[in-house]
Amino acid sequence: MTSAPLTVPARPYDFTFDPATTALVVIDMQRDFMEPGGFGESLGNDVSQLRSTIEPLKAVFAAARAAGLTVIHTREGHLPDLSDLPPAKLNRGNATLKIGDVGPKGRILIRGEYGQDIIDELAPIEGEFVVDKPGKGAFYATSFGDILTEKGIRSLIVTGVTTEVCVHTTVREANDRGYECLVLSDCVGSYFPEFQRVALEMIAAQGGIFGWVAPSAALIEALAPLSAASAAQ
Repeated sequence: MTSAPLTVPARPYDFTFDPATTALVVIDMQRDFMEPGGFGESLGNDVSQLRSTIEPLKAVFAAARAAGLTVIHTREGHLPDLSDLPPAKLNRGNATLKIGDVGPKGRILIRGEYGQDIIDELAPIEGEFVVDKPGKGAFYATSFGDILTEKGIRSLIVTGVTTEVCVHTTVREANDRGYECLVLSDCVGSYFPEFQRVALEMIAAQGGIFGWVAPSAALIEALAPLSAASAAQ
């Protein structure tokens, strides 16, 4: 892969990155959050609110894979014996189904269950990383940070759900660790439109206090020369 930097028009200003040291991070695109019958719906959410992220993400996958970017998927979930699930997380809220209960897609948010896995449309391919996490952020109690170090990653293209929870937590954690994060505005989603708007504004506020924000089309255009070169080989 070329080490020449690429630039994406973004807020609050252009985001420049080296594809060789950049990872596409895809957060929690799981059936339990994206489809009826999972944890998201059990909390009273309209899961259809997240579906608009799927088609833009498919286009980003195609461009990122063709360009040779490192791709890392995360999945929120817990061990079958719930030993990594704090009581505060288990008991919070008024969900009709709690974590570990049996739902239409298996035990809710339990590793290895059908509902905890990534939706078919965005399934990982061979060579991509899948990180299971017990918390909201990708760094806590996972191998995520080790993978970034091993691959020499310095910049993250962040996508996934939900914008104000797991995406924001991961971006904030990454920012504190010195990573530069570009959040793709149409490839992250929230159950609440107002949360989506404000969460994106918070990332780019104050000169990019947590990172940059851009539409996926801007990233795809920036990657186009690498994608074309790969297709020609």
